[in-house]
Amino acid sequence: MTVRDTPWAPGTPCWVDLMTTDQAAAQKFYGELFGWDLAVGGEDTGGYAMASIGGRAVAGIGGMMGMEHPPVWNTYLATADADATSDAVQKAGGTVMAPPMDVMDLGRMAFAQVPGGGVFSYWQAGTHHGAGIANEPNTLTWNEFLTRDLPTATLFYASVFDYTYTNVGNDEMAYSTIEVDGQTVGGIGALPAALPAEVPPHWRVYFAVEDADATVAKVSALGGTVLRPAMDMPFGRHADVADPQGAMFSVIKPTPQA
Repeated sequence: MTVRDTPWAPGTPCWVDLMTTDQAAAQKFYGELFGWDLAVGGEDTGGYAMASIGGRAVAGIGGMMGMEHPPVWNTYLATADADATSDAVQKAGGTVMAPPMDVMDLGRMAFAQVPGGGVFSYWQAGTHHGAGIANEPNTLTWNEFLTRDLPTATLFYASVFDYTYTNVGNDEMAYSTIEVDGQTVGGIGALPAALPAEVPPHWRVYFAVEDADATVAKVSALGGTVLRPAMDMPFGRHADVADPQGAMFSVIKPTPQA
């Protein structure tokens, strides 16, 4: 279990939230699937819902923010200075899609696009540090960036966040773990060639579960879609699913060493 009461180290995936077309339906789905407690904000927050377990924040559920794309789980990378990170994004060849903005007293956020494709957010903590608990059942446990231009993406993130990488891939899969100050914080890899061309580069979000097969069955019962059924992987039993609005995410029952 990872518990956090202070800002996450810069470059660490520190928060995830859902951008969806039906916030009420999404709140019901994820509340039932993961047992999350949901506190829905007022009009000034656009009805943004903060999900928690045991009083600790685990994820957010919000609207589309005026953006035209399918519902998606969004990954936020921690930063100590959102404006400086925006400068670094541009110097590294990325695009700042939404410049840093204050979110009340919670923090400061921005959206950026990676050269070669793929979008991420970054978060400068205020009163909200990000996930208050992780690596427990029904909480965030892994984030990975998948791209069709791995050399460009690895160089970009190293330039912006000082990432270092450890190659753990093989002939069938190009993949590395991401390190921040020597600590593994996520992964980066090549999108499988078999995926349709319309699947864009993206950050994939994994939630830990007690039982991957039971969770997959529950996703179906709640109106979601199973994209890839549960199967054993080196780091646990894993499945890819989507909620009723189409936002994709992964669930995993990690092995003890993972």
